[in-house]
Amino acid sequence: MKVMVTGSGGREHALAWRAAQSAAVESVYVAPGNAGTAREEKLINVDMDVMNFDAQIQFARDNRVDLTIIGPEAPLVAGVVDRFKEAGLACFGPNRYAAQLEGSKAFTKLFLEKYQVPVGEYANFECVEDALAYIADKPLPIVIKADGLAAGKGVVIARDRGEAESTVRDMLSGNAFGEAGSRIVIEEYLVGEEASFIVMADGNTFLALPSSQDHKTVYDNDKGPNTGGMGAYSPAPVVTPETHKKIVERIIKPTLAGMKAEGHPYTGFLYAGLMIDDKGDPRVFEFNSRFGDPEAQPIMMRMQSDLPALCLAALDQKLDKQTISFDKRAAVTVVMSAGGYPEAYDKGDEIHGLDEVTEGKVFHAGTRESDGVIVTSGGRVLSVTCLGDSVSEAREKTYKMIGRISFRSAHYRNDIGYRAVARES
Repeated sequence: MKVMVTGSGGREHALAWRAAQSAAVESVYVAPGNAGTAREEKLINVDMDVMNFDAQIQFARDNRVDLTIIGPEAPLVAGVVDRFKEAGLACFGPNRYAAQLEGSKAFTKLFLEKYQVPVGEYANFECVEDALAYIADKPLPIVIKADGLAAGKGVVIARDRGEAESTVRDMLSGNAFGEAGSRIVIEEYLVGEEASFIVMADGNTFLALPSSQDHKTVYDNDKGPNTGGMGAYSPAPVVTPETHKKIVERIIKPTLAGMKAEGHPYTGFLYAGLMIDDKGDPRVFEFNSRFGDPEAQPIMMRMQSDLPALCLAALDQKLDKQTISFDKRAAVTVVMSAGGYPEAYDKGDEIHGLDEVTEGKVFHAGTRESDGVIVTSGGRVLSVTCLGDSVSEAREKTYKMIGRISFRSAHYRNDIGYRAVARES
């Protein structure tokens, strides 16, 4: 069996690595991949852009690829799954309509309201004056989001009126996020603890993956601007068995039922970003139409099931006949980023110490090979991941391994998993 994974980040490295663990898999093509995927057994990098659907389809035909797994959000929102389906090729992910759950925050809010999925108060705007009038008497802080895709960075939590007003102007008329910011969503600031809840869906049913928690801001203590994610751990103890049931009944089931009712049954990974209050009640603050990054790294580290087999079962609408299993141990991922990220950052710096990592797994993201050495080539460079009998133990191992890796201006948070560690202690 041959598999193709599209993308070049830590998520794609983790998905491709896990797919390669399947005894049925001969090879995994990663398009375009990175310096880490290039050095993995069974993994083969292919120099193709994630948005070049024609090239991907031709490659899949020429190389008799049995399954393609789409990693990033942009090709899903642009309809890559529809194109593969038209070509008669197996491709795991939602179609273009269903991918709007990530592609348009305004669409998602209206959809969730229609199907009575719990969210915070919100309003959509395209006009600066209307948006400014709306926020004039709203309580602070308030959340302002670019409607379209902004690589996880199009969200501002405005804590004073001046910041809220300048953010509205920057997004709607200042072109801060390009086309993604031509419409904005202003929403209530939800109080509680965040959790990520991801399922594999086949249009009719689903399999829930372990809970996880992301750390979005660039600095310790949740300070600084939002990033694509600076670390994650799984499981997230805030998702108790009771809360898990609430998430499934109040959010996952009605969302999937709603998509089916709209005539676009949801197949693929569905990621719910949740805020859980002190009563254990969840509300949605975002949906993603693909696996989370960096949540994929700890979850794939824990996964024990055959990932390609599950994807093919989902495409055949047979997930109800499948089970999914995970290592009972916790996993912690810490992202090492380039200095300056999420703003302008350095590239081309040699990475030292990768061969000295003796425990866990280093998933590559922004890396490439140059003259026989691995150098930085992106904002989020590496995702160092370890297992442990507790989040505390997994975290201790992860930071020990990070201490062996270095590159110029490397940055990482020192507090990944702090909420779970506090609970454990």
